[in-house]
Amino acid sequence: MKEVVILGGGYGGINILHGLLDDLPKDVHITVVDRNPYHSLKTEFYTIAAGTESDKHARVQFPEHDQVDYVFEEIEKIDTENEKVVIRGLTEDIAYDYLIIGLGCEDNYHGIDGAKEFTESVQTFSKARKAGLAINNLGAYGKVTVVGAGLSGIEVASEVRESRPDLNIRLLDRGETVLKAFDSKIQNYVENWFKENDVEVIHGANVDYVEKDGVCNNGICFLNDVTVWTAGVRPNYLVRELPFEKDNQEKIIINDFYQVPSQQNVYIVGDCAASEHSPSAQLAGQQGEKIAEVLLAVLNDRVPERPSEVKLKGALGSLGKNDGFGNMLQKPMTGVLPRLAKSGVLWLSKRH
Repeated sequence: MKEVVILGGGYGGINILHGLLDDLPKDVHITVVDRNPYHSLKTEFYTIAAGTESDKHARVQFPEHDQVDYVFEEIEKIDTENEKVVIRGLTEDIAYDYLIIGLGCEDNYHGIDGAKEFTESVQTFSKARKAGLAINNLGAYGKVTVVGAGLSGIEVASEVRESRPDLNIRLLDRGETVLKAFDSKIQNYVENWFKENDVEVIHGANVDYVEKDGVCNNGICFLNDVTVWTAGVRPNYLVRELPFEKDNQEKIIINDFYQVPSQQNVYIVGDCAASEHSPSAQLAGQQGEKIAEVLLAVLNDRVPERPSEVKLKGALGSLGKNDGFGNMLQKPMTGVLPRLAKSGVLWLSKRH
């Protein structure tokens, strides 16, 4: 049997799995390793943190198949020299012939003192739950600071505002405007939404350090009850430890077939792979589909065709349950329509 091991059941990993199952040779066995016994919809973690949705809202069951086994545990080491994966709690390591690494990202604290110790996160399911507990256990008029005004920070801050109208919410933005990667129409719309909904936005932020009960920014310390960190990500630490060539963002450099050039039986997907595009569920999902096509050809002893280029369809974001923004049909749009489109994408994801 040829052993295929998929590390991570996120957007890339799940699309690879579904793609392989479409035409899986009988002499292939797949092992999927993930810390959770379900596919996690990471784009919805902000709702868990805000307390507006239950855990079930962001879970999808993995497919069942006679040639697929699952290991729901933490990975301790990826040993690419000996072609095996060390799993916590297992007496035997998992050997592979083909390895797919889709372990996603973790928060990048940029060396800021106290940031890791004293902030909440939405990077994993368990961390989003912990953030939700911290925020929703606050008494009336508690103070919440969200550090970072990219897509994650915007969705967290707006969803918390909708969930808890009583809270004092502050958003620290390093740039001159929120959502620097989006069109100015969207930036202005979101800025106005925060003004109208009494969310304080501080631009030109430069966090000096974080304490248990406060955030110090540009020499000014704000008293605070909960701080949520959304100010950048980096590849999973297991990926950063691998002996492969990486780019300046610590992502593994791959060839046109999503393979590691020095070990072409190793494929990289999503936030762990060097790319001209910013990390996103959409990017990981498309890459996963292409890796499945390449790997199916290899497993069936065919020469794989060079995958076509990734073509992203834009980005969508929410401002609570009834408002949103996004690039749709290459045009910036705001209001109810992009929010409905985001809900539609979620519906499709749940019924993959």
